[in-house]
Amino acid sequence: MAADPKAQKVVVVGAGPVGSLAALYAAQRGHDVEIYELRSDLRDPSTTPLNFTKSINLALSERGINAMRNAGDPTLLDHVMAATIPMRGRMIHGRRPNGDFFEQPQDYDIHGRTIYAVDRGELNKRLLDILERMPNVTFHFNHKLSGADFRKCRAWFEVQGKENPATATGRAKEIEVGFDLMIGADGAHSAVRYHMMKYVRMDYHQEYIDTLWCEFQIQPNEDVPSEQPMSRFRISPNHLHIWPGKEFMFIAIPSDDGSFTCTLFAPSLVFERLEVTPEQIPAFFDHHFPGVTSLIDPPELISQFRQNPHLPLISVKCKPYHYGSSAVILGDAAHAMVPFYGQGMNAGLEDVRILFGILDKYKRGDEGEASSASGLAADRRKCALAEYSAVRVADAHAINDLALQNYVEMRASVLSPLYRLRKFLEEAMSVYLPSLGWQTRYARVSFGNERYSEVVARTDYQGRMLIRGFMGIVALPLVAGGALLYIKYRKAAQSDVRAMLRWLAQLIGK
Repeated sequence: MAADPKAQKVVVVGAGPVGSLAALYAAQRGHDVEIYELRSDLRDPSTTPLNFTKSINLALSERGINAMRNAGDPTLLDHVMAATIPMRGRMIHGRRPNGDFFEQPQDYDIHGRTIYAVDRGELNKRLLDILERMPNVTFHFNHKLSGADFRKCRAWFEVQGKENPATATGRAKEIEVGFDLMIGADGAHSAVRYHMMKYVRMDYHQEYIDTLWCEFQIQPNEDVPSEQPMSRFRISPNHLHIWPGKEFMFIAIPSDDGSFTCTLFAPSLVFERLEVTPEQIPAFFDHHFPGVTSLIDPPELISQFRQNPHLPLISVKCKPYHYGSSAVILGDAAHAMVPFYGQGMNAGLEDVRILFGILDKYKRGDEGEASSASGLAADRRKCALAEYSAVRVADAHAINDLALQNYVEMRASVLSPLYRLRKFLEEAMSVYLPSLGWQTRYARVSFGNERYSEVVARTDYQGRMLIRGFMGIVALPLVAGGALLYIKYRKAAQSDVRAMLRWLAQLIGK
């Protein structure tokens, strides 16, 4: 088959979910796609994950699903969704004043919509399996981006791994690669972003919040009858479980093997104290996260705390997201966020859909153009990337801020009567007054594709209206009482005036 003269060479750095989906979008458009990944093949069980941990299980919601729905591969979405578990809400765990444990469900959505728990590795594997079937996609694992010239569209990768030993000089073998477009999807500590900053005046802000996280595992029940697969789960598989502790929290997300991937989030000072006296960990959990030690045996709890790394949470904002016509960054490389809204991966997958939607819009002008007009194609791609940055920065910053705010909600506000009242009122209005378009912020973020910045603007407006309505309801009895007193006073005053006039008339008559 003759090569498409309009095909471009797209280099994707990073083979995680976002990079894999970007490669699929590019390949579906007929481009020659090369994927470069620092690690070994992510489908190999022996590959060491980043941060040396399985990482927090992912929550897949409408934005990510919609991005895969529009990828152009009819098998992708079904292939991915087969490995997910629907979660219809949160399950809040705590202890009542009398000491009894309680579980309190809080549905995400009054209309019954759900988000989906998915193992990061399983999602990644399924995306890579589909890419591997495409003839215009090649993988290059164990390749580290060491340099890039975005003006000349050249990049250099160090080839690592046992099959590529260091040269006689002691340095790893290096290869040079040309490209038309480089897509950086290589995470919060992105090498593509680092090299882009040498070419573009990029505003950059990085923040570590005073919270560390450590992973734990709740193992499934054993010896479960094959006809009762759901009995593998020791707690409800259709909820995201939260043990709120005001200043810290413990969460558990289901996996399809019946286990739960759990995470302790706490200030660094709490971790420091537990590291010094790990024997106190079971007592700490019993006090703050009641019931966990019945799901994870105390010795195993201590062992997992010691063995699993205690990792920081980073928040990254930057702009712009592109350089000229040759480079763009997506996902965590552009907007790493804390995991408390479950939107990190979803926002990254949505980046891909929006980017290629804009590229398609500018490419339509190429129909009927001479295929040799590569300069024209580059100019249009430059305009498309500039529009992408202009559109996406505001939305990425908005969800970044929402993710930080949601940590407070998850660890404390879920127990607040005021929080539950607002949720009830907003959901009731969405059901009984649908013409107003009233929805909770969570529903707008997780079950729709509305721009994040518009979600913030609309829900802030809703909040102001609720406050005004509440103040009006509170003030109504006072206003009514005041009006009644005023009317009574006016009647009394008028009666007094009439009595005085009658007295004067009598006096004059005498």
